[in-house]
Amino acid sequence: MTVAVVAAFVAAFSYAVSTTMHQRAAKRQPTRRALDPRLLWRLLRTRLWQLGWAPDVAGTVAQALALRNGPLAVVQPVLASGLFMAVLLEAAWNRRPPQRRDLAATLVGILGVAGFLVATDPRAGIDDPAPAAWGWAGGAVAGAVAGCLLLARAATGATRGALLGVAAGVLYGMAAALLKAVATRFHGDLLALLTDWRLAALIVVAVVGVQVNQSAFQSGRIAAPLTALTLTEPVTGVVIGVTVFRETLSLGGARTPLVVAAVAAIAAGVWLAGSGSRGGES
Repeated sequence: MTVAVVAAFVAAFSYAVSTTMHQRAAKRQPTRRALDPRLLWRLLRTRLWQLGWAPDVAGTVAQALALRNGPLAVVQPVLASGLFMAVLLEAAWNRRPPQRRDLAATLVGILGVAGFLVATDPRAGIDDPAPAAWGWAGGAVAGAVAGCLLLARAATGATRGALLGVAAGVLYGMAAALLKAVATRFHGDLLALLTDWRLAALIVVAVVGVQVNQSAFQSGRIAAPLTALTLTEPVTGVVIGVTVFRETLSLGGARTPLVVAAVAAIAAGVWLAGSGSRGGES
């Protein structure tokens, strides 16, 4: 379990660096609809966006190592620590102190995720879920993402960024579950890896997630979309871990009010980010 936690922290830092670079590149592009492919096409030719993939790849490798050695319900909440790192990195890049609302959103949200992790004491489940379980999870993810995209079309500024961040977080949570399945099943057979439907699904979900994520980064400061994304992703990971991988959580007795308080803190963090200033730096 120690390997999983350390690798998850490495992944969190790597993702924070990548996210900061990608957000700056995305904000310099004309604002487009969430699934407009022209945004990715323009970003593909942007030097800063290209360089941002180096720490992103490092983060993916570290996350795969963490998921291979630990349950989703442990690894995904640890990744939320990257939120605080990214907000501080953005402030340093812009040569300004972090805004109080940004810090409040990140601290409240991360405390909520940490409290949830401690209160529920997650335990590992199965390594190879049934296709039917993946089907139910995929349908739920598609519905949640579609709902967020519809609401985001009528929103602007930080609210739009937060809604798109939630959609990206749900997609990334699903991608993490698929990455865990791929990493756990891989034992050196490259042909089996390349023909595994889970790898194909992972690529599709990840690409859509990147598209939605870049659109989210165009809406105001980094705190709104990144807080929503970073707090939604571990929650999605925990839910999929319990329902698909049959990981277990301790929810009874005195733990119940602690879990409720942790979930409320996560929701408060997302709200603080989404209801913040509509302005932003370039």
